[in-house]
Amino acid sequence: MPNVADDALAMEDQRAPEDLPRAPDDQPETPQDQPGAGEERPEQAADRPGGPQDQPGATEDRDASPGRSDAPAGPARVPFTRRFGAVVGALPRRITDAAVLAFALFTVIYHAAFLVELRPSVIFGIWLYCCAALAVLALVLGVVRAVRRRRAPAPPPAVADAEPSGTRRWWWLAVGLVTGALGIGAAVTAGVAGLVSWWVPTGLGLAASVGAALLARRAWLARSDPQEPVATGWQALFVLLVSAGVAVSSLYMARNSKDDVFYVGKSVWVAERDIVPLRDFLFTENVAAPLSTQPPTASIEVFAGALARFLGMHAADATWFVLLPALAVLAVLALWRLVHRWAPRRPVLAFIVAIAYLYLVVGSDAALGTFHLPRLYEGKGMFVSAVIPLMWVYLTDWFESRSTWKLFLVAALSVVATGLSTTSAIILPLLVGAAGLAMLLVGRWVAALGAGVAALAYPVGAVLVSRLALGPVATAGGETQFFDAEGTYRRTLLVGVLGVIGGLALWLSPLLVRGRTPRLLAAGAALTMSVLFVPGVLEALAEASGVSAVLWRVPWILALPGLIGILCTVGLPRLKWSSRLVGLVVASALIFCFATFGVPMWHKDSFVEVASRPLWKLPQQRLEIVRWIDGLPREPGLLLAPSTLMRVAPVVSSRLRVVMPRDGYLVEYDQNSDFVRDRQRLAAFADGTAIASDAEVKASIERLNVTTICVYWVNLQARDTLKRLGYEMYARRFAPGAVRCFRQP
Repeated sequence: MPNVADDALAMEDQRAPEDLPRAPDDQPETPQDQPGAGEERPEQAADRPGGPQDQPGATEDRDASPGRSDAPAGPARVPFTRRFGAVVGALPRRITDAAVLAFALFTVIYHAAFLVELRPSVIFGIWLYCCAALAVLALVLGVVRAVRRRRAPAPPPAVADAEPSGTRRWWWLAVGLVTGALGIGAAVTAGVAGLVSWWVPTGLGLAASVGAALLARRAWLARSDPQEPVATGWQALFVLLVSAGVAVSSLYMARNSKDDVFYVGKSVWVAERDIVPLRDFLFTENVAAPLSTQPPTASIEVFAGALARFLGMHAADATWFVLLPALAVLAVLALWRLVHRWAPRRPVLAFIVAIAYLYLVVGSDAALGTFHLPRLYEGKGMFVSAVIPLMWVYLTDWFESRSTWKLFLVAALSVVATGLSTTSAIILPLLVGAAGLAMLLVGRWVAALGAGVAALAYPVGAVLVSRLALGPVATAGGETQFFDAEGTYRRTLLVGVLGVIGGLALWLSPLLVRGRTPRLLAAGAALTMSVLFVPGVLEALAEASGVSAVLWRVPWILALPGLIGILCTVGLPRLKWSSRLVGLVVASALIFCFATFGVPMWHKDSFVEVASRPLWKLPQQRLEIVRWIDGLPREPGLLLAPSTLMRVAPVVSSRLRVVMPRDGYLVEYDQNSDFVRDRQRLAAFADGTAIASDAEVKASIERLNVTTICVYWVNLQARDTLKRLGYEMYARRFAPGAVRCFRQP
């Protein structure tokens, strides 16, 4: 591959001076905050030709120039435009870091509140005061640092170590070419959808990832850490404008997700009752055991409900009109940070390709685009769209700088992951394990251990404490869905041309990303994912962990949209303009493939409704019917209605208790119990899909205390049955969505 050729010939980026990243204007006040400039390793000092005295500027005679004063010169004044560009360029980093710290703080306060049973409104108030105090403290410290930096002389630029002459080996170029060929073969065979045995792409991909790991290890050991790339002002401004556009578009797109009954329904419960439901709140009034897949450790739904209560809004309004646009901005900025940190060149072009992938490749319920804009308010959507790319960025920064602050950010992001989704307890260890494996490849076990403890201590502790404190959870009583390695690949990376592109991003990214640490971490991720794709590995993991239903999400560790964007950064050795042309051609080809073979976000097959005004993410006719039912006079008790309407009811009001919020959650309970069978029987009765005997319907209604029954006008069998049971029709709604409601006289 072209990038490997650069490594094999010179083992460092061969870029023109104007292409090299400029040093930031706001240099850290301590050397430890500079990547690669904290403490010089002995082997680096020994390898540097001539030692420190041979560095540029080290032997300059200050008295050689006439008229030069003996007093040390003060720091040069930086032009305003450059300072302004530096401030704008740092905005994506500052915004995302601040959001990580803020939500991590809320999650910690929320979890600590379990000990004293604080109400969500009180938790939110404490969080606001803490955020205000920390913002003032950060502002003061920033001013102090700026004053010190202004008075201190600028540090000398870091010089990367050059590989000693005579060590260039052409056979490493052959290894790179073979690795690239194996990766391409694995991607093509994996994307052809069953035309070859799955062992073929598995074997090719495993061999390619091993070769990439060896190349990344050699490159890492041969050079010192390069300086962290700094975004220019216009780059950051472009990204901020794109993020604002994405945020606005989120208001006009609605995807009907069955999981909203839980996520948004919980926020509605919190906003209306100012209580955190620690047990089941869908089928019972906070009485039954919580779902095993949804313990109350996640804080995002509580945050949305507390925000709604603070603003005096309906929780759905706060979630979809306030929180979702903010999350969209953060997700786009997180993607930019990964692309900018890992792309060796043309980060803006790679960012455009990544955004195009998220918008144009949706359709499938497991496609990564599905979990981005349409479902960011669900914690798992924000986890895969923002936490995963940011974790790779933070791990890169930590491994290069060994800064305590970078490690603290890793720990804070792990708290955020815990507050977003229980999926983090499965995906985060795999991601950190992949990064740790990469660090162990170069003998840095202390860094690997530090990253592992910082990233996993809180998520693992939260799961253990919640299990001990909250008691038993509901036990799955039905069949759970499981996808093997081949099914997992096709479900997430897709098939056909799109599957080939996903495979190229997986197996070629270690050859294309920025040198040294990013390349090493990308190799660790590719090697880990290749092992997981070996037939039988996911089965063993499912048996050991008991979480088979969600193991198809393991490819989330790849931050795939960013890696796909980086495909367009491929370059030709020492051919600057030709490389740019190749990058444009690759980017255009990728976007053409997305548009041709993908299903865009606004297509009906993506189950997304595009409206001319901001709207709730629900089918609008169903929403109007449920609001009509909610306005009817009803006796205390449960509401029985068609399943499509009962899924909407908990989002409208937590007081509107229904028989079946969602049938999929019943798998958590005993399938032979009346608790499950009564709900299944009555839901089928209201849907008109199965009519039980009058005695069975009556018994189920009495056991569940159903007081109001609404059915569509066309369900004549349900109407006749209810009349025989002595119910009277007391309300009706005409078309569209004609409904009639019954109650006991």
